[in-house]
Formats: sequence, structure tokens, C-alpha cells
Amino acid sequence: MTFKVYFQPDNTKRPVRENTQSIYIEADSEAEALLMVEHHTDYNIEYVEQLDEKALEYEKQNPNFKITTF
Repeated sequence: MTFKVYFQPDNTKRPVRENTQSIYIEADSEAEALLMVEHHTDYNIEYVEQLDEKALEYEKQNPNFKITTF
């Protein structure tokens, strides 16, 4: 399954909506995606969203789309 993880790049500052970024992760569950990002980064994770097929196809239209691997 593919998950979109929304995060703030600096976990020492308070979250600001305009600083929210996202990455895409392949994982078996939402919890696994969350743990992967927590284990490999210092991001302040805001939200993990599972993408269904239609949402994934839409995201793939973005030229900057790529699956992050750790």
C-alpha cells in the first residue's frame, strides 16, 4: 500500500501549515509507514494518509512524485 506522510521538516519548531511537506511511502500498514519515517528521520509527522488507487494516480501526475525508500 502507498501512504502519503505529511510532516514538518524541523521537529524543534512549532508546526506552521505553510511549512508542511509530504513524502510517499510503501508499507503494509499506516503504523508501519509511521514507524519507518520516525525511525529514519527527525520529522515532526502531522498525518499519515493511505492512498486509494484514484488518489495514487492523481498524485503520480505530479512531476515531483517519487516513492521514498529508507
